[in-house]
Amino acid sequence: MLSAADAGDAAALLTAVPAERRVALVDPRFVGHVHALRLGLTDPRFAAATVPGALTARPEARPALLRALHRTTAAVGAGAPIADPDTEPAPEDRTVPGRIAVALEAEGVAVQRPVLGSLVAAVPTDLQQQAAAVAEVASVDDEAVRLRSAVKSRDGFFTTFCISPYSRYIARWCARRGLTPNQITTASLITALIAAGSAATGTRGGYVAAGILLLVSFVLDCTDGQLARYSLQYSTMGAWLDATFDRAKEYAYYAGLAIGAARGGDDVWVLALGAMVLQACRHVVDFSFNEANHDSVANTSPTAALSATLDNVGWTVWVRRIIVLPIGERWAMIAVLTALTTPRTVFYALLVGCALAACYTLVGRLLRSVTRKARRTERAARALADLADSGPLAQAVASLVRGPKRALTAPAAALIGTFVMVGAALFLPYGSWLTVVAAAVHVLLSGFAVARPLRRALDWLVPPFFRAAEYVTILVLAARSDVPHAVPAAFGLVSALAYHHYDTVYRIRGGTGAPPQWLVRTIGGHEGRTALVAVLAAVFTHTSGFTMALTALAVAVALVVLVESIRFWVSSSAPAVHDEGELA
Repeated sequence: MLSAADAGDAAALLTAVPAERRVALVDPRFVGHVHALRLGLTDPRFAAATVPGALTARPEARPALLRALHRTTAAVGAGAPIADPDTEPAPEDRTVPGRIAVALEAEGVAVQRPVLGSLVAAVPTDLQQQAAAVAEVASVDDEAVRLRSAVKSRDGFFTTFCISPYSRYIARWCARRGLTPNQITTASLITALIAAGSAATGTRGGYVAAGILLLVSFVLDCTDGQLARYSLQYSTMGAWLDATFDRAKEYAYYAGLAIGAARGGDDVWVLALGAMVLQACRHVVDFSFNEANHDSVANTSPTAALSATLDNVGWTVWVRRIIVLPIGERWAMIAVLTALTTPRTVFYALLVGCALAACYTLVGRLLRSVTRKARRTERAARALADLADSGPLAQAVASLVRGPKRALTAPAAALIGTFVMVGAALFLPYGSWLTVVAAAVHVLLSGFAVARPLRRALDWLVPPFFRAAEYVTILVLAARSDVPHAVPAAFGLVSALAYHHYDTVYRIRGGTGAPPQWLVRTIGGHEGRTALVAVLAAVFTHTSGFTMALTALAVAVALVVLVESIRFWVSSSAPAVHDEGELA
């Protein structure tokens, strides 16, 4: 920590600091809580941030900071002190850090101003104000506020009342021992994998242990985010690990239950794959809707207004959060039913609960979309195109047609293509080449759906329709093949594809854009993979070759996607983010 006599001296001192380091300016008269300074000066997510009397800048914002300091020096004179005890108090921050923050914003640098709540950050100008500020600091428990703020503001009922009251203390314990959120996330994954292994034993003791371990894994899953908020250890990779590991844990547990059931003579692989497909489609609906409306202009909706009104009635908030069966409620249900019943019962309950939740959320999003008056931005249209995951076949078709003009044309084309593909897989004789013809129709309609930018009110439905067509087709053809181990192979293939699609979502959320086009082309795009599975079913009709082909496809997709994903996230220069996540 260095002291500067004036703005010119501060500029000289900052110039001497290595360019890759973060810097901060703090008024020497500052009085406040340590956590207020921590929120203002140590959060890695923002290029610049300020609280009254303090300002920080990351390397990318430092040139603008130095320019602002030089302008301040020129305006008030190099000999003007940073702390002027004769300055009258003003409603805004009149200190040098406060003035610099305004100057940075004038240059287009976004300056974060964290909400301090009951925390104190003040710059008193006389002894009376100083005494009042010191008394106010003493009246608020800084650590209690920090613990409360570590808990996610929007959580489910089970997480809020059954996990967070004690997991926040676990997070503090971890912080004081130097543990990182990513280490806790990894511990949660390992615990869940052990739970899946216990379920795979197929014994009652194994099921009981699996249920307990799954709950322990969820406690750790809550702890990693609380640790990130408590210690302000946010990172793009951390958000990605947390989100993708959640899916990996849940789907690995489904596989463990299916293996355990098979050991007891009950084949529930179709149910396990069905649960995974339903859950993945639920998520893509959430992701697609949110990205479509991420930065919409004139974003108004009577349905959203009604939801905001209901938020003022406390009990309705919790009822609506429970209805969507968020991860806390879902994992608690799975854990209890695993310990007390059978895997088949677990999957039946999961399918029914998730189906009802999916209907509720889908209807709500449809109502918001049709009643909303908003202009979708270019960023939103680009995000929807990336989420569509269109391969070379659909892109070739799109380049040949003019594309839809009417609002419902794009989602209608995607929906018709989905019905054609899934209907053929369900109702045509298994292995029929007519299913391949249906796949060709699906390819054409997929290209037609994305021929124009997805800017219409319901265009966010296009990616979910594509996901449903691909995943359900794989599920149905594998289930109807009557080939040994075809459904487990399909489970592996859908797992690899789901990873790719979740990876796409979190790249977009991290501000880095979608995976490179070479990756999408290499793995064929959703329409290419769907057509390929239809061809494989026709070529390897009722033979073990279908299982081998699905397995080979799953391994190939997983290798390409994982290698590129790990390379990207390890080397990512994306800004630090912390995803508060969806309830589901």
